[in-house]
Amino acid sequence: MIISERLSEYIKALECDLPEYLDELEQRALADEVPIIRKEAQALLRFLLCLLQPDRILEVGCAVGFSAAFMSEYMPEHCTITTIEKVEMRIREAKKNLASIPYADKVTLLCGDANDVLRDLAEQGNTYPFIFMDAAKGQYMNFLPYLLKLLPEGGILITDNVLQEGTIVESKYTIPRRERTIHMRMREYVYALKHMEELETVVLPVGDGVTLSVKRTDKNAFFGKDRTGTEKENR
Repeated sequence: MIISERLSEYIKALECDLPEYLDELEQRALADEVPIIRKEAQALLRFLLCLLQPDRILEVGCAVGFSAAFMSEYMPEHCTITTIEKVEMRIREAKKNLASIPYADKVTLLCGDANDVLRDLAEQGNTYPFIFMDAAKGQYMNFLPYLLKLLPEGGILITDNVLQEGTIVESKYTIPRRERTIHMRMREYVYALKHMEELETVVLPVGDGVTLSVKRTDKNAFFGKDRTGTEKENR
């Protein structure tokens, strides 16, 4: 828990109810212990979709289809979603779930390893102004070069679960050995997002931690500052 449980419950209690089909899908996923986006992350996604009005969404990590179904409910009418999943058992469930949602015709599920799918999408010249990543945490750094190609200038990359229940601040030696690789790779990923010239990134303690990264339109003069925060000369 990144913030106090009492405060978290208060924030979640303010949220409006989901449409019935989404609520049922969420409850099934939770009963089956399938990790899905938390209420706080849902609220953030809904807000960003309303604010940014994207025409194309890319999701890396479909699982059973809840987050794709959720975004389809709140995205603009003209928008489409492409979502990626590689686990066969989850693919079967996602296909069934996504086929029954109101906007099924606007969601495309691509099956396969995200590294391969992302590479193919980039080579085909696709771009997505709104990318949501909630996949295998240890692979985020491998995905990042493809995501940078797929993200147009001004586009946003949202990454979920980056603070790992707050343990990201701990020394790797305090982390169970089986979890150390993911721990170190997530720290590397968050550091990379914060220090890449191509991106401007904020880390938010929302849910299990979310990063919002915008691809710069001018990587050398964003907000008039360079990466060290030094004021650039006025031109």
